[in-house]
Amino acid sequence: MNILHLTPYHAPAWAYGGVPRAVEGLARAQQRRGHRVTVLTSDSLAAGQRHPGPADELCDGVRVLRVPNALPWLRERFNLSTTLRMRTLARQLLPEMDVLHCHELRTLENLLVTPQAQALGLPLVLSPHGTLSHATGRGRFKAFWDRVAGPTLAPRFSHVIALTEAEVAELRALWPAGTPVSVIPNGIDPEEFADLGDGAAFRETWRTGAGPLCLFMGRLHERKGLQALVEAFRRTGRPDARLVIAGPDEGMRARLEALQDGRLLFTGLLTGRERLDALAAADLLALPARGEGLPMAALEAMGAGLPLVLAPGCNLPQAVTRGAALEVLPQPAPLAQALECLLADSARRAQMGRQGRALVNECFTWERIARRCEALYRSLISGRQQPVL
Repeated sequence: MNILHLTPYHAPAWAYGGVPRAVEGLARAQQRRGHRVTVLTSDSLAAGQRHPGPADELCDGVRVLRVPNALPWLRERFNLSTTLRMRTLARQLLPEMDVLHCHELRTLENLLVTPQAQALGLPLVLSPHGTLSHATGRGRFKAFWDRVAGPTLAPRFSHVIALTEAEVAELRALWPAGTPVSVIPNGIDPEEFADLGDGAAFRETWRTGAGPLCLFMGRLHERKGLQALVEAFRRTGRPDARLVIAGPDEGMRARLEALQDGRLLFTGLLTGRERLDALAAADLLALPARGEGLPMAALEAMGAGLPLVLAPGCNLPQAVTRGAALEVLPQPAPLAQALECLLADSARRAQMGRQGRALVNECFTWERIARRCEALYRSLISGRQQPVL
């Protein structure tokens, strides 16, 4: 098949969260399965930065086409695309494609490209990636979009992919009745986490000492539960432990630094080898977030053999059932109790880590997810009916 992925940002735009990581993982897995895969995206990275490479390049066998933002300051200040040239580029690409897979709903890219794909009779698949709810940020913009553009854009999609059953409920509230939907999660490449080493490089670089490390990975945004996590960590009775907060600042860092007690470590965004070294050095991952789709950080931590402390909003009940995670409310008292429990019990951490690694190898690999998406695409191309929302 010829597959076109449409996304407002793409690797290495890691500061935009899990979507670039998810699209890259799926596209690479599809290419390895013999498909011809193209990603059409913008040149945005983060904080006003633009991708320095060519506008048309081959990345691990996947063709990536990047369209400049006409007004980069709108992306930087309001996360709004101005990729106006994308319409012309899409007109050249779409006649060769078998399916268009769009990532996130409320994007200029969708407004520019989906009418052309619909006119050609292509199957249109949408992955909202947990961004549908108005409660997870930019609520006024989302409400305005849903009133103005939603009634025209939403019916164009042949099928919607929810990450979890919880996201299906959001789809029921926002989508036209009868829209077909499937639940297909995010994934990881297990081989990337198979031989991480002992984490000595990270500990040496950041001078963490030899005590246990509790790791948070994600954007420093209020809905990630960081205020509660820091307050919970301060209540733990391990003076040798450190809380590593790794991610780009989205307005929380100054507030959190005011709570510094000498055990908090802010690394900023970690990518590449540094990210893997942090996972290797950590003893557990804590993510007390609300309004998540299916957090890539949690899947990657399980791939690295780390136990998890999660809030219900992370939508990973399988990890709790399998004994790979402790699920608690995102409040200081229950978080502190969960952290204390795991920091004091290395044997339990090891057992939970083994369970988590087994779970992702069974259910959350990009190879498995690519096969499921492939089956969905083929069914849409052949016109067979799918589950209905």
